[in-house]
Amino acid sequence: MSKMVNMLSILWLLKSRKQLTAKELAEELEISIRTVYRYIDDLCASGVPIISDAGHNGGYSLLHEFTKAPLFFNLDEQKALVHAAKFAIDAGYPFNEALDGAISKLKMYTNEEQLNHINLHSRGFEVIHPSVELPLKSLLQDLEIAVAESYRLFIVYHKDRGIEAQSRYIDPYGLVYWKGKWYTVAYCHLRKEIRSFRIDRIQSLSQTDKKFDRPLEFSARAFFLKDLLPDQNDLEKLISVRIQGNAHALDDLCQHWLLNHALIERKNNHALFKVDKESIHSFLPYFLLPYGKSITILEPTLLQEKLATISLDLFNHYQNSLLH
Repeated sequence: MSKMVNMLSILWLLKSRKQLTAKELAEELEISIRTVYRYIDDLCASGVPIISDAGHNGGYSLLHEFTKAPLFFNLDEQKALVHAAKFAIDAGYPFNEALDGAISKLKMYTNEEQLNHINLHSRGFEVIHPSVELPLKSLLQDLEIAVAESYRLFIVYHKDRGIEAQSRYIDPYGLVYWKGKWYTVAYCHLRKEIRSFRIDRIQSLSQTDKKFDRPLEFSARAFFLKDLLPDQNDLEKLISVRIQGNAHALDDLCQHWLLNHALIERKNNHALFKVDKESIHSFLPYFLLPYGKSITILEPTLLQEKLATISLDLFNHYQNSLLH
């Protein structure tokens, strides 16, 4: 381990075990006693209040007030970090090895009471998510570095099935994790505008030697949501969608991220939403279809027709399957 890691390890050990001899520190860190003396001197020179007690029961310890410093995490903070690590890793966090290492160090350099607390609250706390494939993980790592260091990238991007992949230069402004998928928000030099790209559709990526300037105060999250959802500030351009149904079905609709932002009015047995026309032609009818007869579309007629057409197509598809 490096000098800085060993010095930090000495701090954690002294904090968790209260008093240790130079020999015990040397054995724990697998370094020489002379090296321990040198690191202790360096820590003291940097302002760390290490107390040295001579004699048979002596050793090194930290000044009591220092152990309460913000550098050290309390029980709830340690638990929160372990829980957050589970979410991050299962969401496909690209630097999971480093995160695992950080959590291992957190557990290693804590006292028995704290470790028991962490293990107790980690037991039964699980996150279920599809595993991230190795190629995607590599892309995420390269993109994170490009975002942080402002490097322009050359990518080959497959926008959708049936459409030929295109190469382009992008300036990646940020990474967004949404609904189980990773995206990068970037300036596209091919389209001359800021766009979002699904990372699992990037076929190849290479870093150029050119750098870019990110717009001041730019938020990848804000751009992504604005690009995804219709502008609720321009209600005149939106279409009214009035739905009648039982309370449980309407509660589910109103609380869902897809329609929650579009909710205008909610009464006991009906709800009014404002959505854009494109949504009615694309995902909205497919989203409402599983609710079946628990809801009834009162308006617009366009949405009623779309649902009827989709239902009839499904009926004919399975009717033909039964006949053959």
